[in-house]
Amino acid sequence: MISKRKILLRGSALAVLAALNAPVEALQKPQTMDEMWKIIEAQQKQIDEMKAAMADATKSQPAAAPQGNVKTLERKTDILSQEVEKLRTNLVIPEEPKYKSAYGLGPAASKVYQVGKGLSIGGYGEAIYQANVGEKGNNKDNADLERMVMYLGYKFNDRILFNSEIEYEHATTGEGSEQKGEASVEFAALDFFMHKMANVRAGLVLMPMGFINQIHEPPFFFGNHRPEVEQRIIPSTWREVGLGLFGQLTPELAYTAYAVNGLDAAGFSSDGISEGRGGGSQAKAENFGFVGRFDYTPKALPGLMVGGSAFIGKSGQNQTFAGQQPDVFTQLYEGHLQWKYRGLEFRTLGSWGHIGNADLLSQQSQINHMENPDVAAQIIGAENFGWYAEVGYDVLPWLFTDTTQYLAPFVRYERLDTIAKAPNGFPDDPTKDWQIYQAGIQYKPIPNVVIKADYRNRVAKQGPLSDDFNLGFGFIF
Repeated sequence: MISKRKILLRGSALAVLAALNAPVEALQKPQTMDEMWKIIEAQQKQIDEMKAAMADATKSQPAAAPQGNVKTLERKTDILSQEVEKLRTNLVIPEEPKYKSAYGLGPAASKVYQVGKGLSIGGYGEAIYQANVGEKGNNKDNADLERMVMYLGYKFNDRILFNSEIEYEHATTGEGSEQKGEASVEFAALDFFMHKMANVRAGLVLMPMGFINQIHEPPFFFGNHRPEVEQRIIPSTWREVGLGLFGQLTPELAYTAYAVNGLDAAGFSSDGISEGRGGGSQAKAENFGFVGRFDYTPKALPGLMVGGSAFIGKSGQNQTFAGQQPDVFTQLYEGHLQWKYRGLEFRTLGSWGHIGNADLLSQQSQINHMENPDVAAQIIGAENFGWYAEVGYDVLPWLFTDTTQYLAPFVRYERLDTIAKAPNGFPDDPTKDWQIYQAGIQYKPIPNVVIKADYRNRVAKQGPLSDDFNLGFGFIF
């Protein structure tokens, strides 16, 4: 079957012939694809009439056409040929955005890679109503515009582009309180394309670990809340200032590797390493870290993706902890598998981390608490781990053929412990050992919009954790 684009190109050529009867001043390039189609439809009728008239004129009066008109027609032909060439070039730009992940970023964040040149704008948002069941602990029901995000990108040419994400959390800048809300730059980086196997990225980069840290747009993960494993063990969203390479070693094997500023061990807590992230905000860089990722997508098994990533680096940043200046060598590893087959979506991910000199960090926390009782004493886990598995299935194709809508019930199980191993001389904290059972449903009336409902049963080995019911929506553009 001939594609719409090919038909349009052929129609453009026919429109040139038909337009030869028009004054030069009347030649204008159509501004939209719809205008182009209307011109082609109108000119098609004129083409048939012109062919018939020209054939009759040639038979009856072969030399009747004035010679002076030939040069005018040639000039019109040159002008129209140039315009058709411009149209042909412009036709490589999709009529509608095609939301597809590129180079490790979410589909909306990848729009800049599709433009020919110039500015690209995208974004996403999500809102959640959370009802806590059982009222355990201090958790209360709440309604929250959790995120509103703008992607701004600019393609300078085929080899250099800039891409960025600016995020507002909790509908405000928080009046100085991060818990109330904040505005932040999630990433801002320049890409330099050199070869499909090796391209350069520099700036504030998303750490290429797990599923959510890079692709966190709400239509593309189950549940209203991101998996706890990818918040507490892999501290999403995790970004650092860095420089590195990305590319395709083979059509089936992609990689990303960066050198970045190191974590700040002074921010580590019983809840993990998340507060040690630099985030590009005057981040300490006395130490550096290195992160790498591989993803394998075999053609023999469409929809399957298997991969892993690792982060290693010193986090001491030449600071003193309990009278010493330790390296605080920090490691984090994860492996992941995703399989999408027809309406089935399955994901599983496991992560393990190690924090060196956790005993000194914990001792320093105790000292800080004694000096200021308002500062809670922390036990820093020497090891941490987490894993989860989830599965969902789009049931609508069984009910309505050829539907573009999406309705998928899903279930997820998570297990995590931010103090899987306590440092020497310190007790374990069983309140950090969690299991989460979750079930819900996702509905997409169009691919850009999702409505979500889910229930989470959260259980700690010790201490209160309330269940919650969550209802929300999300969108990309």
